[in-house]
Amino acid sequence: NDEIRQGMQTIQYQVITLMTTNGQAPFITVFMYIDEVPEGQMRDDLVRMIRVMLEQRILGVKNEKGQYITPAFPKLIYVLDEDNIHEDSKYWDLTVLAAKCTAKRMVPDYISAKVMRELKDGNVYPCMGCRSFLTVANNQVNPDGRPKFYGRFNQGVVTINLVDAALSSGGNIDIFWDIMDERLELCHRALRCRHERLLGTPSDVAPILWQHGALARLKKGEVIDKLLYNGYSTISLGYAGLYECTKYMTGMSHTNKDGGTEFAMSVMQALNDACAKWKAAENIDYSVYGTPLESTTYKFAKCLQKRFGIIPGITEKNYITNSYHVHVTEPIDAFTKLKFEAPFQKLSPGGAISYVEVPNMQNNIPAVLSLMKFIYDNIMYAELNTKSDYCQCCGYDGEIQIVTDNDGKLVWECPNCKHRDQTKMNVARRTCGYIGTQFWNQGRTMEIKERVLHL
Repeated sequence: NDEIRQGMQTIQYQVITLMTTNGQAPFITVFMYIDEVPEGQMRDDLVRMIRVMLEQRILGVKNEKGQYITPAFPKLIYVLDEDNIHEDSKYWDLTVLAAKCTAKRMVPDYISAKVMRELKDGNVYPCMGCRSFLTVANNQVNPDGRPKFYGRFNQGVVTINLVDAALSSGGNIDIFWDIMDERLELCHRALRCRHERLLGTPSDVAPILWQHGALARLKKGEVIDKLLYNGYSTISLGYAGLYECTKYMTGMSHTNKDGGTEFAMSVMQALNDACAKWKAAENIDYSVYGTPLESTTYKFAKCLQKRFGIIPGITEKNYITNSYHVHVTEPIDAFTKLKFEAPFQKLSPGGAISYVEVPNMQNNIPAVLSLMKFIYDNIMYAELNTKSDYCQCCGYDGEIQIVTDNDGKLVWECPNCKHRDQTKMNVARRTCGYIGTQFWNQGRTMEIKERVLHL
């Protein structure tokens, strides 16, 4: 056990201290799926590793003051299945540990093996990063005949701003669909640019990826072109602002069953139909992707304000809503939200994740477990958002607040000692699928500030 513990500590510390060229920790996801290996010694060892990984994440990592805080990476995903989701399941105790870890550190996130099998032709496999899922490609198989997922990759994403398409139509439904056709073709051309930029790339540019097996085992000098077709890799049509788009075109939220939901689903279907048409014509695996919209939420919102001005309920925020999500200010309970968003995940085969915003749950683990059981029965991929902060000035470990300063700017403030120096506080928030600890632009900060609790 000591060897496993030291190994897991090493992985965790190496990931958060190894910086990429843009100064970020590597975006790594650890996929914890008990049934991925056969029963016996191999599964027993895997369970032991998952247990220690969860224990190490609950412990956290030390900050400059020597206090344990929540690390951003690696992201953890725990797969819920029949052998761990019921009280009498063989690995129920591991699921309880996962619930405690989520309540303390916001991860792991959860994949329902049951729902995933329904949506992914009987397969259970990890996403890339926080939410990008490969499609099931029947002509891409492992030597044992099972579908291949490890080693495949994504060529990139281009995102359509659905709010802009709606506002450009002036609310006229026929004009809206004409604009959607134009914008989708623009996205198609942009995606082709990404694809064509990769054509002719020799494997020598990244031997670890293309020659040594991370993504393929090509010969020296061989180009990667064959991996860009036939389902080996995917390419993603992203979308953002479905809520605002629906609100402007119908006058109601997409959660409204009197027409809002139907319109939103028709937009989603149009995105899928476009991808299917492009894929059939080009043998490139296009798929619809619920864009995380990290800092772009602010960029899109400011562009909308510049083009269309401030439109109440549509453009007055400094952010637009991530993918298909219920608006962050809309009152809705956790179970209703997950149930509502589940069909939108089905129409986002290239990737999507749902979340519920919860208070401190460390003293209410049964409630966390109830949510996990609901996720297992109803939605493929979901997460719980809580807060995990620490003030280095006074030792306060509650929620660091977002306040408005004298210049109208949103800033972070310790409610205990009132200091606002971001370099002396550790703030961890779910950004859009993964945990962020580097603070955010004004748009994303406003979105975080306005989130309502769902539990």
